[in-house]
Amino acid sequence: MNVKLVGSLIAISIIACPLLYIFVGPALDSAQVETLKLLGIIAGCSVLYCFVVGEATSNNSQMDKLWSLLPIVYTWVIAVKGGLSARLVLMACLATLWGARLTFNFARKGAYKLRFWEGEEDYRWKVLRAKKEFQPHWKWVVFNLFFICIYQNALVLMTTFPALVLMNVDVPFGWIDAVAAVLMLFFILYETVADEQQWRFQSVKWKMLGEGKTLEVLPAPYNKGFNSVGLWGVSRHPNYFAEQAVWCCFYLFTVGGGIGLLNWSLIGALLLIVLFLGSSAFAEEISASKYPEYPRYCQKVSRFFPGKRYQ
Repeated sequence: MNVKLVGSLIAISIIACPLLYIFVGPALDSAQVETLKLLGIIAGCSVLYCFVVGEATSNNSQMDKLWSLLPIVYTWVIAVKGGLSARLVLMACLATLWGARLTFNFARKGAYKLRFWEGEEDYRWKVLRAKKEFQPHWKWVVFNLFFICIYQNALVLMTTFPALVLMNVDVPFGWIDAVAAVLMLFFILYETVADEQQWRFQSVKWKMLGEGKTLEVLPAPYNKGFNSVGLWGVSRHPNYFAEQAVWCCFYLFTVGGGIGLLNWSLIGALLLIVLFLGSSAFAEEISASKYPEYPRYCQKVSRFFPGKRYQ
């Protein structure tokens, strides 16, 4: 991941969110401010946990484990504080469905253990730690604190801001809310299919490799080393595409609530898109270094949006 991109992400967050709040609105009332303070305390505890435990165990996937859980907590806190209105309850239920799916997908990769601080670490952190930009180790500690722990916790909180701005809204549930809910469900299902296809592909590939076979002698399409079939044949990152779409749909509820087409709660979805641009680029850098066919795959297939099928 490009260090300059990380700095840009943090700078954009610091500058853009207050500007959107000041010039676009809506302003938070006292109940919303109190709710935001409570969410901030939860996020702050998460930052402290992720940093201390991550450094103590050298496992920097602590935030990865919480990524799918915190939005569930945040949206239900907001729903309860907002009087359990139909719109907020629906948003919390959708966030819970999204979180349960993502937690399951991460759990089957060995990420969660009875000792919560243990479990498999995302392979990308190991690769990133070894880069010269993070040597000596104190540079990685700074990156871990500000990007992995503070920034990512802030970003996860910001993705739930659409629910926060709807706390004091009394506009009845309408057709835009229905469209947002259906689209969000569709993209959760889309992401589920993409992850299932990836899981099956990688399971079969590693089973054959575990039997002593080399990648070159595996049957197609496993001999490429990367998944290029199903949804992965029309998009290099169909799971990332759906993930971004989910939180854009979540923002759409604010339009249904009469907040307007543009308001400051959009910042979470926008920054998530930027994050996935950097994350996907780094993942592709790793894949290209391992699989000779991968650069050709990148030339033929769109990064996110489904397009022409890979041949």
